[in-house]
Amino acid sequence: MSELIPWMDKEINKMRREMERLFNRCWADIGAELFMEDVSGGISLETLLTEDTFMIRAVLPGIDPKSLDISVTDDKLIIKGSKREESVKGSGYYQRIERKLSSFSRTIPLPFHARIREIKATLNKGILNIVVPKWKPQKVRYIKIETI
Repeated sequence: MSELIPWMDKEINKMRREMERLFNRCWADIGAELFMEDVSGGISLETLLTEDTFMIRAVLPGIDPKSLDISVTDDKLIIKGSKREESVKGSGYYQRIERKLSSFSRTIPLPFHARIREIKATLNKGILNIVVPKWKPQKVRYIKIETI
């Protein structure tokens, strides 16, 4: 009835791990680990296609709902967001404050026409759930051809 669509996340995650391994092995002494945080900062998705809806689940730990932006067009859904982190290290006369801003964006092609006004998104404990209802024509209308 319904079928889980892995959406090539397995292959993409495998390629990301291989790229991380390459950067960590070859370019660690030139600061590539700073760059890799941005490259590997993507979000992983689970998708579920049913007869009436398309469900998307994304794991976004520590994301403020105000920093998320979800937009949709006829053929794609875009999830964008950012996360701010601040840490204070040290005590006494010397303190080191690190501020980090990471952002992500993911575009998901929709394999059908969606009811854009009925899309629902919820964020609960770092899990973003998006339900995209499919648009189906109500009835087929046949048109009679008149001959003149």
